[in-house]
Amino acid sequence: MRPFLTYAFILISIFGFSQDKQHTSYFDVNYFKGNIALHNNDILHLINGHPEGVILSWNKKTYGFNDWEQRYNYPDFGASFIYQNLKNDVLGNNYSVYGHYNFYFLKRNLMMRIGQGLALTTNPYDKESNYRNNAFGSKLLSSTYVMLNYKKEKIIDNFGLQAGLSLIHYSNANVKAPNTSINSITFNLGVTYSLDDEEPEYISTLSENSKEKFTQPIKYNFVFRTGVNESDVVGSGQFPFYIVSAYIDKRINVKSAFQFGTEVFFSNFLKEYIYYRSVSYPEESTTGDEDYKRVGFFVGHELFVNKTSLVTQLGYYTYYPYDFEGRTYFRVGLKRYIDNKWFGALTLKSHGAKAEAVEFGIGVRL
Repeated sequence: MRPFLTYAFILISIFGFSQDKQHTSYFDVNYFKGNIALHNNDILHLINGHPEGVILSWNKKTYGFNDWEQRYNYPDFGASFIYQNLKNDVLGNNYSVYGHYNFYFLKRNLMMRIGQGLALTTNPYDKESNYRNNAFGSKLLSSTYVMLNYKKEKIIDNFGLQAGLSLIHYSNANVKAPNTSINSITFNLGVTYSLDDEEPEYISTLSENSKEKFTQPIKYNFVFRTGVNESDVVGSGQFPFYIVSAYIDKRINVKSAFQFGTEVFFSNFLKEYIYYRSVSYPEESTTGDEDYKRVGFFVGHELFVNKTSLVTQLGYYTYYPYDFEGRTYFRVGLKRYIDNKWFGALTLKSHGAKAEAVEFGIGVRL
């Protein structure tokens, strides 16, 4: 009950100070039910029911008063709360809060929502009382959800309907082992309620073909990332990591930029893991003297949405003295620009579907 009250307070606070002439607001309530996807055979024992729950959301509509709103077909933004019963006593229940964007297609009948936030699980792994829960090694998790809905607003007065599919992901990104994570694929049915009887007209001041003239020279970026993580060996301990990145980017239009750069990884968990393998598995070739540092090159893309941008990168380790999860790595996450130069970043680094770390970063773009 306490997470729900906290979320309700946040919503009331946001709503109370968010009314203005450029936006209108609405709530939606969605019931969902579905299945846990089998992405790893290690979680077979955790799949024995059909998870269900409720998604509560507050949304603010945009009408094109800012150029970025027109470029992305007048998206909504807001906050969400999800309660999910995972239908397994080992997994327990999850409570999560998110910030989200709603993007529209097919004459605004098709809505795609992308939300990112934090979740609290009620029954994480415990070596004595809950050793079967190898999905959640910590009580606090990161969570992402994607919703694809057919939507009709104001069918009866201010009430509307929406229905579709939702994908809900929970993981702690190896902040603490174990961490096999859980993905739920669900069907959802919901009701919307508009808080405003009248809405402004959509503004369209950009060119009809949306090809705005935009030029910018090559920019030089420097980023420092850090956090803590643990190897897959349960109980091996959490260790800090440090990543120093340098890359160039080139804006090809007002929405997109391509990136190319290099970075150095100082992963202390890997140093401990190398020592562990050398001691525990003397029949292997690991000596314990292998270098834990790695150097990678990467290419990437940045999608600019107002002051926030979505970053995706594909990297390859060129200096790779110890084999761990393969030479190829991925990074996806968000950047938030503080001003024209400085930015903060929250990203996830993984090797395929295997997460290595949640990275907190600060950088400069010159």
